[in-house]
Amino acid sequence: MTQKLDLKIKFLMGVTLFSMFFGAGNLIFPPYLGAQAGTAAVPAFIGFVLSAVGLPVLGVIAVTMSGGLSTLASRVHPKFAFVYIAVLYLAIGPCLAIPRTASTSFSMAGPPFLPESVPEAPVQLLYTVIFFVAASLVAMHPEKLTEYLGKRLTPVLLVLIAALFIAAVINPAGPAAPPADIYAQAAPVEGFLYGYQTMDTLAALNFGMIVAINVQERGIREEKAVTKETIFAGWIAGALLLVIYAMLTFVGRLSGTAFPGTANGTEVLMRMAEYLFGKAGAVILAFIFVIACFNTCVGLLSCCGKYFNGCFPKISYRAWVWSFAAISALLANVGLDAILNFSVPVLNAIYPLAILLIILAFLRKALKRFPAVYPFAAFFCGISSVLTVLEQQGLMFSAGSQLLHLIPAYEAGFGWALPTVIGALAGILWNGLRDRARAEKIRR
Repeated sequence: MTQKLDLKIKFLMGVTLFSMFFGAGNLIFPPYLGAQAGTAAVPAFIGFVLSAVGLPVLGVIAVTMSGGLSTLASRVHPKFAFVYIAVLYLAIGPCLAIPRTASTSFSMAGPPFLPESVPEAPVQLLYTVIFFVAASLVAMHPEKLTEYLGKRLTPVLLVLIAALFIAAVINPAGPAAPPADIYAQAAPVEGFLYGYQTMDTLAALNFGMIVAINVQERGIREEKAVTKETIFAGWIAGALLLVIYAMLTFVGRLSGTAFPGTANGTEVLMRMAEYLFGKAGAVILAFIFVIACFNTCVGLLSCCGKYFNGCFPKISYRAWVWSFAAISALLANVGLDAILNFSVPVLNAIYPLAILLIILAFLRKALKRFPAVYPFAAFFCGISSVLTVLEQQGLMFSAGSQLLHLIPAYEAGFGWALPTVIGALAGILWNGLRDRARAEKIRR
């Protein structure tokens, strides 16, 4: 008899996965999209959803179907898998995303409520310590995240966002503004590129593992059943992201004429919350940011702890979690800007490889006769991505920079696409020539 979860638990798994995805970046991207796209918000949102929702959901499915990220990446090469996954976890973990969960949530929950006479630094230190201790305690039991995140915190988050949306519908700040120049020309394309920048696909490669652990905690042991339930959770998380993104985009859309010239999504939300709820708006927004950032922090601590405990079992899972929390707390208070300058380029370099791995996962049957496609495509993708980052950082010589700009779609951020296709074709050719040589050798 096939094992399966009941519908209520299935939904709970999806809510838990959504909670890990939905951090501060997910809060601020859609409102700014709505404010900038204005009357073209609908086509821009469609493009945004394709990349900001579609890619992460496909990432969860791809990794789950492949038996884990290590298995998928090892199809390129085992050494590549170890290095790439380690860099990925460090980049989205203690070197970037985890410290940002504390610093971003504090920026919304701290300074707006502090008297001018109170210095900000000591308060931030205290907040950060409490934040990471609480997140670490929850992350100590990754198999129970459905209880902590799915049942308790995320419903509160969803209610607060829904309240913001309903208030905006009942009392709109104003009509939508005309679209900014970049959205007036090709709104769906710009929306897709904007959603691409959320980089949730990187997290998608890791969060499926935590969902699978929670599925197993519910008594599901058959591998196929665990895979099926994890994929279903991915679809539910995607649906929730779609709905919440639509709400936040709508809120941003109504801010265009009322609050022109906003610099980012955070400012859009702050102005709209104040308009809709007065002084209470800052409190509501603070709760939204703290809960969203806390959920993501717990998910990332769990993923990073599980992975490095698997690589170095002599160091316990708990020790890894506390270590990453301590490092993140330090960076959030004293060195976040410097680490961002290093980590963001690293993320830009490894992101295309994540998308490539997802695509290759769905093409596994078609590529069964062409295993060389994996290393060849990854090599070309990796080299082109690194060169792009070097050029963006001003570290590329002028002739090389000019050559890179000749690559189709380079200006849009997809300069890696054509080289990757060339690499895949080279892999097919390599296997074809080897098979032909072997056939001729047998005939002789």
